[in-house]
Amino acid sequence: MKAAWQALNQQLARQQALNTQLFVESRLDKVRHGLRPLIVGQWIQFAFGVVFMIWGIAFWVVRTDVLHWLVIGVLVQLFGMSMLLAAARNLHLIQQVDYAAPIVEIQQRLAALRAWRVKFEAPIFAAIGSFAWIPLLLMDIQQDAEPVSSKFDLLKEMPSLLPNLVLCGCASLVLVFIVYWLVRRVGYRRWLENNFAGKSVQRAEAMLEQIAQFKQE
Repeated sequence: MKAAWQALNQQLARQQALNTQLFVESRLDKVRHGLRPLIVGQWIQFAFGVVFMIWGIAFWVVRTDVLHWLVIGVLVQLFGMSMLLAAARNLHLIQQVDYAAPIVEIQQRLAALRAWRVKFEAPIFAAIGSFAWIPLLLMDIQQDAEPVSSKFDLLKEMPSLLPNLVLCGCASLVLVFIVYWLVRRVGYRRWLENNFAGKSVQRAEAMLEQIAQFKQE
């Protein structure tokens, strides 16, 4: 009888271990698949970064004799590079997630990804985005007008345009800071940080939390 009970206990233990393994593998698979939209989004951002960088270079390289157009082209180039580098950083952090590692280590990797997106990427691009549209707009108008008149210079024809656009950019940046302050003030800081981190990261964190709780039970 004792041997039968021992055999039964061993069988139950093996079944429990198998169930745990299947549960963990299914949740980790959901974590892996859940991060795919973020990966796709980062590759799209990477591509746009390359496009903006090439556009900026192509613009200023033929206008080196006009300082303001040279500066504007370089700014667009730098904007493209910032998009490219941010996407590369996100992809690197995602690649660092080892799904065969202990759950705690996977959670730490995701925490590093969240921290980068919340504390660095989101604030930086909120500031850059307030002004990045200005050189893009000016470049587009200048390039559209040049085939009609090769001597046309938008900023010389409309000297007040750039200061007004910069003023709009400053107003946009101030508005961003006000909204951020208000959101934190009313207690929605976590909601804001979750939006910065992205739904893919939130879903992955939820799956890992389920695994951690299941193993504790």
